[in-house]
Amino acid sequence: MRLELGNIFIKDMQFGNDTKVENGTLYINKEELLQAVSGDERIKSIDFDIVRPGEEVRIIPVKDVVEPRVKVEGKGGIFPGFINKVDTVGSGRTHVLKGAAVVTTGKVVGFQEGIIDMCGEGAKYTPFSKTNNLVAVVEPKDGVHQHEHEEALRMIGFKAATYLGEAGRNVEPDEIKTYETLPLLEQVKQYPDLPKVVYVYMLQTQGLLHDTYVYGVDAKKIIPTFIYPTEVFDGAIVSGNCVSACDKNPSYVHMNQPVITDLYERHGKDFNFLGCIITNENVYLADKERSSNMTAKLVEYLGADAVIISEEGFGNPDADLVMNCNKITDKGIKTVLITDEYAGQDGCSQSLADSTPKADAVVTGGNANEVVTLPPMKKVIGHPEAANIIAGGYVGSLREDGSINAEIQVITGATSEVGFNYLSAKGL
Repeated sequence: MRLELGNIFIKDMQFGNDTKVENGTLYINKEELLQAVSGDERIKSIDFDIVRPGEEVRIIPVKDVVEPRVKVEGKGGIFPGFINKVDTVGSGRTHVLKGAAVVTTGKVVGFQEGIIDMCGEGAKYTPFSKTNNLVAVVEPKDGVHQHEHEEALRMIGFKAATYLGEAGRNVEPDEIKTYETLPLLEQVKQYPDLPKVVYVYMLQTQGLLHDTYVYGVDAKKIIPTFIYPTEVFDGAIVSGNCVSACDKNPSYVHMNQPVITDLYERHGKDFNFLGCIITNENVYLADKERSSNMTAKLVEYLGADAVIISEEGFGNPDADLVMNCNKITDKGIKTVLITDEYAGQDGCSQSLADSTPKADAVVTGGNANEVVTLPPMKKVIGHPEAANIIAGGYVGSLREDGSINAEIQVITGATSEVGFNYLSAKGL
């Protein structure tokens, strides 16, 4: 798989008569956009707003963040299994509106949703305070089931991102980055003297609004499998979950997967990056045993010398993380784990629900229980009262002056377990 990503840098976003990119500004015809995303009978109303970095704006509760992209060469299209047919993606050329994002909000779907502040203390914790955001405010009809609400909201986000992505189809990118992974035997031969590294990519799949999708399929229904890393950049994996905002991977993060990106940067220099194994995080012990057994078997079969394992979520998935670590290590393969911590507000509690002495190399995304006060904003998009019920908040989190006192758990992306945040560190 060889994929070119053509980045078109978006410095501003405005409503206009035509949807187009001009001199770094993304202009959006709001009426056309509304027409492109409307039609779901479960939805009562849809509206769009634009917010930019530095503006005194709060978005709450945040469901998903999606990056506008469009395939201009190669098989398939963005979001296969949802927007486009189920062709294998990850090759050819894809144009990216870099600096633009679609954020979905509205009435709370589940209690594990987030906050994006575009300025102030909260902006320091979320990467989406730095993007120009088209906010979709979507309100369901009364009586719509939570899973149906989530599905409708998810699809509106994908449709909006697809509509915007088309504006970049015929635009000359500001930069082109190329990523390539060869078939396994060829890839091994390319750098025979370098350590062979595989990325074990754990996906949140606990059900009850804790879902991730692969080519349109709920990942709890899959068995661990190999995937070319470039497939991820084309939207083959998307979010459909309401796990705690701090460590969920919004669709935007999957499409910009930082572990994969960094592995490619060092590929051919420090190691030979063979590709990704995707696995799930199920609830029942038998499912955990099955998936971790098959993950370890695949890693061994691929001939990996070392593995990076990233978690999504916390608590129950900690067991999956430890099982993967133990079983892969027992095969003589080195492991590095990426997770975050729930160590209590004082930082003194056990960080993970499970542990193992074999986890001797761990990267942390930060302590999600850290408490922060978010200042009041001039403008709030969504439902500020959600601060009292979303994970990390409490009854009384939302104060009379509009400020919010809560754990950083409420902030979208604050403790990202793939490093798409500001609390972790990189070796220099």
